[in-house]
Amino acid sequence: MTKRLALNFSLLALFYTQVGFAHEDWQAEEYSRTQANEPTPLPDRVILTWEDNPSSTQSVTWRTDISTKKGFADLAIANSNGRALEPERFEAQTTYFKSDINEANYHSVTFRDLLPDTLYTYRVGDGLNWTEYYHFKTASDRPEPFSFIYFGDAQNEVRTHWSRVFREAFRDAPRAAFTLHAGDLVDNNNWDSEWGDWHQGPDWVNGTVPVIATPGNHEYRSVGAGSRSDRIWTTASGDTVEVKMTAFAPKKAAKGTTYQLSFMGPKGVSTNVEINDGGNITNVDNGIESITGHQIEELIGTSFYSAPLSDRQKQPGTPAVTEHWRPQFAFPVQNVPSEGLEETVYFIDYQGVRFISLDSNQETKSQVSWLRDVLSDNPNKWTILTFHHPIFSPGSDRDNPELRELWKPVLDEFKVDLVLSGHDHTYARTGEIDPKKVTNVPTGYQQAYDSNIGTVYVVSVSGPKMYPITKGAYAKRVAENTQLYQIIDVDNNTLRYRAFEATGLLYDEFRLQKRINLPNLLIEGDSLPPEIRSD
Repeated sequence: MTKRLALNFSLLALFYTQVGFAHEDWQAEEYSRTQANEPTPLPDRVILTWEDNPSSTQSVTWRTDISTKKGFADLAIANSNGRALEPERFEAQTTYFKSDINEANYHSVTFRDLLPDTLYTYRVGDGLNWTEYYHFKTASDRPEPFSFIYFGDAQNEVRTHWSRVFREAFRDAPRAAFTLHAGDLVDNNNWDSEWGDWHQGPDWVNGTVPVIATPGNHEYRSVGAGSRSDRIWTTASGDTVEVKMTAFAPKKAAKGTTYQLSFMGPKGVSTNVEINDGGNITNVDNGIESITGHQIEELIGTSFYSAPLSDRQKQPGTPAVTEHWRPQFAFPVQNVPSEGLEETVYFIDYQGVRFISLDSNQETKSQVSWLRDVLSDNPNKWTILTFHHPIFSPGSDRDNPELRELWKPVLDEFKVDLVLSGHDHTYARTGEIDPKKVTNVPTGYQQAYDSNIGTVYVVSVSGPKMYPITKGAYAKRVAENTQLYQIIDVDNNTLRYRAFEATGLLYDEFRLQKRINLPNLLIEGDSLPPEIRSD
C-alpha cells in the first residue's frame, strides 16, 4: 500500500468516525398530528362518491385551507394524449368546516349529464393550484358484469395496519367499480387526524374509484348530552357510582396497542385502567377497589365494555352522525323517514344491483316502511344491503335483537340476496349447516341461513382490532384475529364472493346462482383453508 493510499483510508476512517459522533446525540421527534393534517391551498382528501345515478353523474369532494375561497373542477372525456384535452370547468360548492385541530374548506362538485360506460378525466383546484388528473368511469345504463370491494371495520390503527389491507385488495381488484365500507371507518368520530389517516390509506384510489359507506357507531356522537367524560359504573354492592374520565391515551405494546384511561371517582379518589385492542382490562391499580369495591383480580381479563365497568355515559343524549360525514361525502339525499338520516339511509342502483344503506345506529323502526318501499319498487336483479350492526352476531355477548325483529321479516319477504355488516371485529358468513351444530343461538333466533329464502349474511373486519367469537358459532364459516377484505363479482345470474386475508390468501368463497321462481342456489367454495379460531 502506498503512503498516499494509506493516508486516504485514514482520512475516510476519520470522516466516518466524526459523522458517527456528530449523530450520537440525535433523537427522533414525533411529528405533530396537527401538523400532519394541516390543510393547504393544494387540494387533499379527494374522494369520489355518488349522490345520484352512477351512469350519468359523478360527485367529487376535496379539502383545502380556508385561504381557498372557491373551488373548481375541470372535466373531459379521457383520451390517449392529455395535452389534447379540452376540459369543461365547474364551480364547486364550498363549505367551511372547523375540526378539533384545524379549520378547512370542503369543496364538492357533481358532474351531471355524463355518458354511460365512459372514461372521464378530471382535476380539482382553485384555478391556480391543481391536483393531477384523475380517471373515473361511469356505470353502464344496463346490467353489465362488475366487481366491488367490501371492507368491515377499519377503525383502529388505520394508517399503520388498515392501509395495507386496502392496498392488497386493490392489487387483487384494480378494476373494481367501487369500494363499500360497512361502518366504523374511524375510532373517534370527531378526530380530524383519524379521518386524515383514513383518507391516506387509499390515497389516490379514492379519487378514481368511488366510495359507498354506511355509518357505524364510531361515526356517531351524542347531541345534548353531558360531557363524554361523565361515566357510570356499578359497584360490588350493585349500586351505581359516577366517575369522570380525566385522561385517555393509546400506548404501543408488544402485541398491538393498549389504551391508558384515568378516572376520578367520589371524594377525589382516582384510578388508572389499561385495556387492550379487544377491550379487555389488562391492568388496573388499587384505586378501583376504593371506588367500586371490586377486587383487582375480578376485573383483570374482563371486558371494559360490559358490567361492572360498562363505561355507560351519564347523559347519553341524542345520537347524530359526526360533523365530518356530510362535508367529505356526497351520498343520495332521498325521501328518508326521519330527519337526520340524510346520506346515511339511501340506495344506489349500479348495473343491475340495488345497493341499500340502512342506519343501524338510530331510528331503526322508522326505516322499516322506507325499506319496504325501496324493495317493492326495485327493477334490479340483485339486492345487496349494508348496515353496521349485524342481525346475526358472532361476537361473544353481542346481539341485536331489535334489528332482527324489525328488519329481518322485510329482508325475508323480498328475498334480499346479500347483507354486509361490521361491528363485531370478527368474521362470520352464513350458509347451509347442520342445525344440530348450532349451539350459540339464543332463544328466539331463527337459523341465520334459510335455504327457502337464500339471504347470506356476512360480518367482517378489515382493521386490526379483534374480538372473540362465540363458541360453536351459527355460521358456516368464521375467523378470529384475522384482517380481511372481500371481492364480490356480479355477472348476470351469478354473484361470486371471496374473502381474503391481509396477505392476499383466499379464506372463504361461495357463489349465488339466480334461479327462476326459486331462491338462490348457494354453492360453497372448494379447498378452503382451515378456519382461524382460538378453540
